[in-house]
Amino acid sequence: MSALFAGARVVAAHALRESLRRRVFVVVLGLTLAFGALYAWGVNELFQDVDEFGGSRFLDAKTLAGATILGLAMFGTLFLGVVLAVFLTLNAVRGDAERGLLQPMVVRPLGRGAYLLGRWAAAATVSGTYVVVVFLGGVVLTKLVGGYAPDRIVTPALELAGAVALISALALLGSIVLGTTANGIGVLMVFGAGLLVGLLGSIGDALGSGTLTDVANVASWALPFEGLYRDALFQLVADASSRGGVTGALVQLGPLGGSHDNPALFPVFCVAYAAVVGAVALLAFRRRDL
Repeated sequence: MSALFAGARVVAAHALRESLRRRVFVVVLGLTLAFGALYAWGVNELFQDVDEFGGSRFLDAKTLAGATILGLAMFGTLFLGVVLAVFLTLNAVRGDAERGLLQPMVVRPLGRGAYLLGRWAAAATVSGTYVVVVFLGGVVLTKLVGGYAPDRIVTPALELAGAVALISALALLGSIVLGTTANGIGVLMVFGAGLLVGLLGSIGDALGSGTLTDVANVASWALPFEGLYRDALFQLVADASSRGGVTGALVQLGPLGGSHDNPALFPVFCVAYAAVVGAVALLAFRRRDL
């Protein structure tokens, strides 16, 4: 077991060096700064309009505006993190094999299990750290510019990190059985489908449609990154939602997919889900000729 983790650290370090050599993080930094600037401008404009509106005793306009725009920032953060995770893993196996790097890396004492674990650890750590930092940056900007702070911060940040870690595992599995382009398209389409189902669940809650709600709940288990995102939205406005009223009902709808709390054992299920994906990936990798 110690040899497995030692080998995984070697592979993870190699993957990070390769990303630095290709200047992946330079591009990511530039896009993130642009996203942050646009977000700060949007928050400033939104809260100026909210101050002019003034609100009413039935609607807390500041809470509604802050929760909505921060929820949109969470979606943007998750999307950028998913793109980063996918591009760190979409050609991990086939790309290294085509460049002649894979066979020397998976011979003893590293092995195929250490290679997969290392590639996943590198992608999950980088993309997970990225979404946490960007999300916290959005929280700080919203507080400084608009004076709004979410009800909870730590849990949504960790759930975003968990979501991109699951996407990394799925993309790594896809890199074994699919070509680079097909894998990238497939993983992004799965990600989009998961968020779309979450949005349908929100519509189902609003219309009282049990079928749409059940579909969304099943999707949260089949694609648990979607369940983590929905619960992260819920955690942002947990206190406001519990107070009820017009504001509580509106903030619970959430932007681009309704908020919904998860069962207590859902994090355990996510870990088990990642382990199953990893086991399937290892089985497929062992059957692949180098």
